Formats: sequence, C-alpha cells, structure tokens
Amino acid sequence: MLHGMSRRLASLVGRQGHRLAATLPTKEPQPNEEVSHTVRRIREELATDKQRLKWRTPIGDRPEDWNSKLKLFSNSEQTSDFIVMMQRPIDLSPTKIKDWWGNRQEKIERHMQQFIPERHKILGAELAAAHFILYRGGAAKFFNDPRWHRAGEDGEFSLPNKFHPGYKVEALRCDNMTLYYEGLDNLRCLDQLKFLSFHNVKTFDDWCLDRVSGGEYPRLEVLDLSGIEVTSNGLSCLYRLPRLRLLMVDDPKQSVEMELAAAMLEVALSPLKVVGADAIHSHS
Repeated sequence: MLHGMSRRLASLVGRQGHRLAATLPTKEPQPNEEVSHTVRRIREELATDKQRLKWRTPIGDRPEDWNSKLKLFSNSEQTSDFIVMMQRPIDLSPTKIKDWWGNRQEKIERHMQQFIPERHKILGAELAAAHFILYRGGAAKFFNDPRWHRAGEDGEFSLPNKFHPGYKVEALRCDNMTLYYEGLDNLRCLDQLKFLSFHNVKTFDDWCLDRVSGGEYPRLEVLDLSGIEVTSNGLSCLYRLPRLRLLMVDDPKQSVEMELAAAMLEVALSPLKVVGADAIHSHS
C-alpha cells in the first residue's frame, strides 16, 4: 500500500511541476512560436536594405572578387593622381631627374619650416622668430638695439637659447630667402614688430600674404613686397594690419585691378601709402 501511495504522490508532483514550468516566463522563443507580421516586415526591409547597399563595398574587397597577390603593395589611400602616375612610363631623362630632385628638396624644406611648438615654449614668440630667420640667412633687429643681427659665415649667431623678456623683435628682413607658406607660421604674435621685408622671396604668393596679414602684428608700419608675385587679391588682405603706413610693391599701377586694390587699401588704412619699390630702394 505504501508503494502505491508513493507512486501516486510522485505522479501528482510531476504534473504540478510541468504546470508550474509552463507558467514561468522565458526569454528564449519557443520553436512553434509564430512571429508577428510587423517583425517579419522589419526583417524583410533590413534584408532588402543590406542587398541594396552591397555596391558600397569597393571592388576587390568583396569575397567574390579576384585579387592579385600584388595587392599587398597597394596604397590604401590611392587617388586619381596616384593612378595616373602609375600609368605613365618611367622617364629617366636628366630633365625629369632634376625636376624630381627639386620637388623632393622642396618637400623636405617645407617640412623643416613647419611650426614647432616646443621651440616657441622654450624661446618665446620673439626669439623663436629671430632664430628661424637668422638660421635661414635673414636678419633681425630688436627693440632698443640699433644692431642688425645676422648669422656668420659658419651659420652661428649670438642670441639667447631660452626665453628672455628683454628681446622684442622690431624689424625682420627675409630678403632673398626661400620661405614657404609653412614657415610663416613661425612669424606670429610679434607685438613690437614695425618693419617686415620679403624682398625678392620667389616662393611668396597671395596665400603667403594672407597668412602675413593674419599674423597679429598690431604695430607693423612698413611692409616690403618688392620682387615677389603678388596680385590684387593678396593686396586686399592687408586691411587687417591696422597701423600699416608704407607698402612697397613693384608697380602699384601694373593693372587696373592692382591700382584699384591699392587705392581701396589706402582709403581703409589712412594714412597708408602704396608706392613703387624703385622709388624707395633707389634712395636707400
């Protein structure tokens, strides 16, 4: 009798256990559970969108595309210029080799003239600008000092190698230098600068002049742009130099646009005078 009672009790507990398990919530979907119409529609739309966007995968990166083993040497940042260059035949003529060497040297010099924050932290803006110019063959004059500082034949010059509050740049001569747009970032925040010359700097253009006009020279009075390729567009940027009094260019009347830009600049920065370089350099 006890054996029969234990079997009935086990059967009752089993049925209650199955009933309790059926009522408990579960996160796993049941195999026979039907998906709602909304869920099916969203899944179909996502699948359609993925199929439509397959064209965005670049050719050669899709699994079904054939790839050459030379892809290991490909450039991940290929542009149309790079593709055109690769399609050109190799030219080893002396002229092409000379041009290649010149372009390479220009890239190196542009890189060397880039702004170095550490140099300005150590020297300050004034001495950093003077070091930059003297190292490249220019000259600098400091406030309350009548001397023009230049580098010697060995390239050495006597200037402090750390910040000194007594050195304030009053004038800079960049004549005949190879000065690029990147290097002009080293000539900024010169509060006492009154004279600035870019005479015969062949690498100077309107973009360089635009950077000079925004170089924060609140006291700049004389600017020499003789011997450089400057147009009316570059000349118009100089309205940002509030105390400019004398501007020297090769010929302010070389074109109607140049003459008009000079006249408008004189009106905006009165009493500014835009004069031809010959009238100044011949007397000096």
